[in-house]
Amino acid sequence: MSGTGRKEDGRGRLGAMVSGLAVAVGCVLFLGGFVWAAVVYQPYTVPTDSMSPTVQPGDRVLAERIDGADVRRGDVVVFTDEVWGATPMVKRVVGVGGDKVACCDREGRLTVNGTPVDEPYLDRATKAPASPQDFSATVPQGQIFLLGDERATSLDSRVHLQDAGKGSVPLSAVQARVDAVAWPMDGMIDRPSSFAALPGGVSAAGPLPIQLGAILVGVALILGGSVYAPVAARLARRRTAAGGAR
Repeated sequence: MSGTGRKEDGRGRLGAMVSGLAVAVGCVLFLGGFVWAAVVYQPYTVPTDSMSPTVQPGDRVLAERIDGADVRRGDVVVFTDEVWGATPMVKRVVGVGGDKVACCDREGRLTVNGTPVDEPYLDRATKAPASPQDFSATVPQGQIFLLGDERATSLDSRVHLQDAGKGSVPLSAVQARVDAVAWPMDGMIDRPSSFAALPGGVSAAGPLPIQLGAILVGVALILGGSVYAPVAARLARRRTAAGGAR
């Protein structure tokens, strides 16, 4: 009797230890993932359709806080510029300092330094050119040239070509880079490979998938650990009862 009791107690203690460890690790991953995401990302609500179809008006996006030096062509960025109205805006970077950005070539494509850029994020259902109006601009050093993905209605660098910055804004105006649409849950925004061949390439994806993975694993461990101890104790009692019945 006493030996059987000690075995049952031992299994119970082991189950409680494993359960507690799983819950503790789960809490660390869950809270750590949330804190990490809160430090790295900032949520924004997109007010207009200028970035359709990539981002729709009213979408809640997660933008990675970055320095202007981290901006690359193809990035969708959040920025604030006094000339543009001193309110946060979301546009796509198509040119950086020294680039000559023009539109359109014979096939209706945007060109950067004479290189045609295919833009899969545009709505090409109507076979419309990359811009309804032709334009050409050389981006000053330390500046970026920005366009909305909805080229027919977006108020972007094209309407500021006569300004002192020739339609561009300083890198210091950039606050964050949009990584994902959080609501509705459309997922990550891909980096366009069409800019990868240009000097500087494209930016790397942010750590959001790793952070979400840590949060989900943490939830699984917390739930699994909470369930494991009572289940293990119940199974131990059943095995003990079965052994005693023999």
